Amino acid sequence: MIKKIILSPFQKFVKIESFSGILLLIATVIALVWANSPFSESYKSIWQYKVGISTDFFELNKPLILWINDGLMAIFFFLIGLEIKREFLIGELNSIKKISFPVFGALGGMLVPVLLFLVLNQNPETTRGWGIPMATDIAFSLAILKLLGDRVPLSLKLFLTAFAIVDDIGAVLVIAIFYSGSINVSLLLLAIVLLGILYILSYKGLYSKFFNIILGVIIWVLFLKSGIHPTLAGILLAFSVPIRQKINTSAFIDNLVIITNKIKQSSVSKKPILSKEQIEQIDNLENWTSKFQSPLQHIEHKLHDWVAYFIIPVFALANAGVIINSDISLDTSLIGIIIICLVLGNSIGISSIILFVNKIKLIEIPKEISIKQIIGVSFLAGIGFTMAIFIASLAFEGSQQYIDSAKIGILIGSLISAIIGFTILRWRTKEKNN
Repeated sequence: MIKKIILSPFQKFVKIESFSGILLLIATVIALVWANSPFSESYKSIWQYKVGISTDFFELNKPLILWINDGLMAIFFFLIGLEIKREFLIGELNSIKKISFPVFGALGGMLVPVLLFLVLNQNPETTRGWGIPMATDIAFSLAILKLLGDRVPLSLKLFLTAFAIVDDIGAVLVIAIFYSGSINVSLLLLAIVLLGILYILSYKGLYSKFFNIILGVIIWVLFLKSGIHPTLAGILLAFSVPIRQKINTSAFIDNLVIITNKIKQSSVSKKPILSKEQIEQIDNLENWTSKFQSPLQHIEHKLHDWVAYFIIPVFALANAGVIINSDISLDTSLIGIIIICLVLGNSIGISSIILFVNKIKLIEIPKEISIKQIIGVSFLAGIGFTMAIFIASLAFEGSQQYIDSAKIGILIGSLISAIIGFTILRWRTKEKNN
C-alpha cells in the first residue's frame, strides 16, 4: 500500500508525458502536411505574423513563432526548473547513489553525440549545430515505453526520467553559454539583482505568487533585451519557488477538524447559498490549504497539463513544418550527420559508459534492469525532438537551409531511434516471457 502511494505520482507523470508524446506526434504530422500542402503559404505567414507593443520608449514586437519559442518555451523551461529543483531536493537526484546512474548515462548521451558531430562535420558553417543531438525528448521517449506497458520495469522508466532531467540541465547550460547573442551587461545585472531579491525572499519563507509573476515577467524581458536567451530566465525563476510547506500535516488536520466542526455548528441558509458563518470557515479553509501546500509542488501540478497538452504541441506545430519541396536546397550532409549522432551517438554513448562504470563498481544497475533494456533505452534517448529543434533554431538562426536540414535530420533520426529502441525492448520482453 505504501509503495503504491509513493509510486502513484510518478505513474501519473508517466501517463501525462505519454499522452503528451501522442499529441506531439499528431502536431508534427499536421505541421508537415500543412507546410507541404497547397496552403503552405498560410503556414509560413501565420507564424511570421507580428504581435506586440511599440511605443516611443519601449518596443516588444515579435513574429508569432518567436513568442512561442521565447515566451511559451520559457514556461516550459520554468516547469523543467521546478522538476530539477524537486528532484535534487527530495526526488531521484537527491543523493550520490541515486544520481550516479542517470548522470553517467546523461554524460554519455551528451558527450558522444557532440564529439561524433564535430568529427563528422566538415562544413564550418554548420559547426554551431553540435548541440542539436545531445538532448532527449522525455514526452516521446516515455510514450514509447508506455506502449510496452507493464512489461517494462518501473525502475527503467525512473532511469529514463532522471536521465532526461540531467540531460535537460546540460542542454540548458549549453543554450545559456553557447547559443545566446551579444550581451548587454547592465540589463543582465539588473535581472540578476531582481532574481537575487526573489531568492532572498524565498530563503526567508516569504512567497507571493502574484509578486513572483510580475517580477518574473520583468526578468524575462530583461533577459530577452540583454541578449541571453529568455528561456534561461524560466529555469532561474523556478529556483526561487520554495518547496517547503508553511505548516505540517498534523497542524493542517487539527485545523481541518476545527473548521469542519464549525461548519457543522453554523446556521444553514434555506436558500441555495452559504451562510455568513460558512463563508468565513470556507475562507479559513482556503487560507490553511494554501499554507499546507508546497508552492513548488502546487505550481508544478497546475502547469504540467498546460505544458504537456498545449505548449509542447503548439511548439511542434509551429516548428516541425519543414517545406520539403521548397526552393531552398537542403544540406544532405547535415541531415546525415544529425541522424547518425542521434541514433548511434546516444546509443553507443549511453550504453557503453553505463556498462563501463557498472563494471568498475562506480554505479549499481537495479537487478530488474537487463543489459538489453539499457541498450533499448539508450536508443530511445536518440529521440531528440523538442529540445533538438529548439537548439537548431538558435544555432542556425538566419539560415533557413540549415534549419530545415537540421529539422529533417532530427525527425528522421528520432523516428529511427524510436523504432530501434521499441523493437529491442519489445524483443527483450518477449524473450523474457518465453
